[in-house]
Amino acid sequence: MGRYMGPQCRLCRAEEVKLYLKGERCNSAKCPITKRRGKPGKGPRARMKKLSDYGIQLREKQKVKRFYGMMENQFKLFFVKAERMKGITGDNLIILLERRLDNILYRMHFASSKNQARQLVSHGHIMVNSRKVNIPSYLVNEGDEIEVRESSKKMTGIKESLKEYSRSGVSPWLEVDPDRVYGKVKVIPRRNDIVDLTEVHEQLIVELYSK
Repeated sequence: MGRYMGPQCRLCRAEEVKLYLKGERCNSAKCPITKRRGKPGKGPRARMKKLSDYGIQLREKQKVKRFYGMMENQFKLFFVKAERMKGITGDNLIILLERRLDNILYRMHFASSKNQARQLVSHGHIMVNSRKVNIPSYLVNEGDEIEVRESSKKMTGIKESLKEYSRSGVSPWLEVDPDRVYGKVKVIPRRNDIVDLTEVHEQLIVELYSK
């Protein structure tokens, strides 16, 4: 599957919001969003055109898709799955995306970015309920236990990432033991538990795909 390989900060500038594609490094003073740099390809005094309703919906979809580091076809499959579930489609979509194994590793601070988390899973470093899983889009369930394989626990990247755990902890719906490089999904999160997407209006994505 193809994946965007260009400058990650360019995507944040395009959406005019921090997507945390570089993890906690996005909180540095060097972040283009912090510096209030404009959209890529636009001069500092360029006048932005007013977006149509379709344009607003498209930008919202691109924002969420890029936040989770996904390509269009895979993102659409998640939407179709969310649409078939009981409940509010927009809420279902965000919760499904949050349950991806690569995202959970990032939330547990086993990886410093979602790209690094995907690499850990793809290379076979991750165990779910004592079984190796190498699919980044694997959906975790309540009670699932996640840990790094014993032979991989001393990897420098994982050790560096876990330093963030002591600074910021983890979401209340997750449990982490940094010494064992072990984590557990205590409960499946609700939509309002996902605090870094509070400004996302997922109903716009539903409207876009419903056309």
